[in-house]
Order: sequence, then structure tokens, then C-alpha cells
Amino acid sequence: MSPLTITARDAVTGPVLEITGDLDHTTAPELRQAVNRLTLTGGQLLVLDLAGLEFCDSSGITALLAARNLAVEQSGAMALAAVPSNTARILRIAGLDRVFTFHPDTSTATKSSSTGR
Repeated sequence: MSPLTITARDAVTGPVLEITGDLDHTTAPELRQAVNRLTLTGGQLLVLDLAGLEFCDSSGITALLAARNLAVEQSGAMALAAVPSNTARILRIAGLDRVFTFHPDTSTATKSSSTGR
């Protein structure tokens, strides 16, 4: 089991959270807390960089959905970047590829012309 690390930074499009380690029942509340500390202004894009994500269970997926919901509530949007193939597969099977916008990497997601759902 890998500990969860969340690193926040700002991009031209809005906040980026780099998530590394395991996103599971034990650590999902950490992501929720990190997202709750953010304030998005209208039109900003919250990007969750999952390049370092090693494992994601249903609690982690629920935390990703909660992050998206918060972004939308704040008149922003959210996108996932560098989603590991095993996590992307699960999201597709659950139909969440229609809910989340996927980008191959953070630099693509944070181009000023990028938009999220």
C-alpha cells in the first residue's frame, strides 16, 4: 500500500492537484479535504493529475466524482490527466468516461483552450 500524496499548484486554467499513491477507502477523505480547500472562480478548470496514481477503489472513484461536483457547483469544470490504464478501464466500464474529461497529460489539460465537462 502506497501512501497518498496530493500536491497542489496553479496553472493558467486553474488549480492542478497531482495525486500519487493509493486512492482508497482510507485515503479518499484526504482528496475530498484537498478539493474542499480550493476555490474556483467561474470558468476555471480543476485538473487532477493521476500520473502517479497506483491504485483506485470505489471510494477513490467517489472522491473523484465529489471533486467534479464541487468544481461544477463553483461554476468551474474538472478534467482528469494522465489516467492510468487500469483506472481508465474501470471508469469506462462504469460509464464515467461520459462524466469526466480525460487528457493524456497535465500540459494538454491546462492549455488555455482546454475545457472540461
